[in-house]
This record gives sequence, structure tokens and C-alpha cells, in this order.
Amino acid sequence: MKKTYLIIILALVVFACKNETKSEVNLEENRAKSYDQNDGIITLKGDFVYYGDAAVLQTTGEIYGVVIDENMKLLEAQVKAFKTEPTDMVPVTVRVKKTEKNKDEEGWQYRVEIKEILKVEAPDPESKDVIKLAN
Repeated sequence: MKKTYLIIILALVVFACKNETKSEVNLEENRAKSYDQNDGIITLKGDFVYYGDAAVLQTTGEIYGVVIDENMKLLEAQVKAFKTEPTDMVPVTVRVKKTEKNKDEEGWQYRVEIKEILKVEAPDPESKDVIKLAN
């Protein structure tokens, strides 16, 4: 009889321990998975600017023309919060589909179509790479 009570108590303890709270989803971990997917879409980190009728993504080694579509407009809406002037470039991390432009078109050699917005960051206020013209 004592063994039966002992088994029941041990079973209750084991089942009670399994009701742990679930941890929150780690967004950084999910973003890291995004870098590793092999679906023809690449992840780029660079500075984004949209001014007038042109959008540009500048990475450390390349400059890309950005296809103006709904995803680009969503990115521009998120970037506006960090701009002090219309021509400010804002650091972003995005997943894009990269294509080469037609030979008869003007612009940069490659264009990118934004598929997913991963991160929008505030520009570094200490950055001294801005040139302003005075009157």
C-alpha cells in the first residue's frame, strides 16, 4: 500500500513539474534563421533612402536600386520615424530578391525587391559622413 501511495505522489510531482511557463519567442533568433534560408532570397544590411521617385539601399560593398512596391512603401513608413531630413539614410536589415537590371536601363547594376523587413535602426548621431551645403 505504501508503494502505491509513493508511486502516485511521484507521478503527481512529475506531472506538476511539466507545467512550466512557455518562454517568449526570441525575435533575434528568428531573424538569424532568416539569414540561413535557402529560398533565393538574400538578407542585406545597409542604409536605405527613398526620395522622390527613387529608392536606394547602400551596403558596405554595393549600391542597389530598390523596386518601388508595397513592401518598399512599408519600409519607408518605418524609416520616416528616424529621419530628420528627407535625404537621411537609415540603417535597415531586409530580405530581398536581387536581380540584374536590363542593359538599356539607367541606374545601378543590380536592383532589389524587398520581400521582408527584419530590422530598422536609428542612424548613428555621431556619424560624420554627411556633407551639407551652405548658402
